[in-house]
Amino acid sequence: MPAQIDEFEMTDSSDWEFPEEVRPRADGLSYDLETALSSVLELRAEIPADAFTASILGTERAGNAVAIDDNGLVLTIGYLITEASTVWLVSNDGGAVGGHVVAYDYDTGFGLVQALGRLGVPALPFGSARGCGVGDDVVVAGAGGSRHALQTKIVSKREFAGYWEYVLDEAIFTAPAHPNWGGTALISPSGELQGIGSLFVQNARGGEARVDGNMIVPIDLLPPILDDLKNGAAADRPARPWLGFYVAEAEERQVVVGLAEGGPADRAGVRVGDVVVEVGGAPVGDLADLFRSIWALGTAGSEIALTLWRDGEPIRLGVVSGNRNDFLKSPRMH
Repeated sequence: MPAQIDEFEMTDSSDWEFPEEVRPRADGLSYDLETALSSVLELRAEIPADAFTASILGTERAGNAVAIDDNGLVLTIGYLITEASTVWLVSNDGGAVGGHVVAYDYDTGFGLVQALGRLGVPALPFGSARGCGVGDDVVVAGAGGSRHALQTKIVSKREFAGYWEYVLDEAIFTAPAHPNWGGTALISPSGELQGIGSLFVQNARGGEARVDGNMIVPIDLLPPILDDLKNGAAADRPARPWLGFYVAEAEERQVVVGLAEGGPADRAGVRVGDVVVEVGGAPVGDLADLFRSIWALGTAGSEIALTLWRDGEPIRLGVVSGNRNDFLKSPRMH
């Protein structure tokens, strides 16, 4: 197990690096480490101040992306590029090209960007997260070569539910944590892309004990939808009903902790502090069960019957769900 990183401050991508002892070593690997790391790019995005997500995610976002074909298509985590008006991709040798947002798939969390110039980097081949197991030695790599790459381990594989109406049946969790996690590449022992970094988490192993790590979206979710995303057909797929509320689990209760201003839940009268106890007349379990219960009631536009507990009394509301994409600025063509 590599040395734990207990204290680490990340500033600009040019002035931090991992200690030598936690970086991956090229000797003993079955693939060319330097070549694999060169596929990981720095991504910077600018978002208009009046964008729907600007107040939540900011107007300047930075992270990583991975070249996945020889024609300039790169894969990242979608929140970095949501509503972006400008995207730049920077290779390890300092070359920078503009990019155009192709798609953000809300169900998986993946985002695609098309480089508008020659990247000059190799594509990282797809592997499979199904073939990885707890205890495997892997690399979590950000842009910048080996100084921004971390030798780490898979510490769990399990369901993940995010408060922003998001569920993965099985996410990958690694530890120790990469401090610049967004869009990082999870590289398998054979040099293949197994997933894309999404979050920093404090319970990477699961349970109550704190173990800092990263949540990784498995690459297996991409191939079945990749052609649709590239061709823009994803917009024609039925969208899940979106309520625009942020829900967290507290003492086995699902509590509304935030609302998207002007979103469906906000318009219907849902309040911060409400406890969601039923969806469609059926009791809800954990956070994943809550969101799956909503999605099971139809597509975007369906009315979702909620029973809320507020001030010691049950409140029943019908929330006309929306399509999340309708609230966001469309990618600007270059």
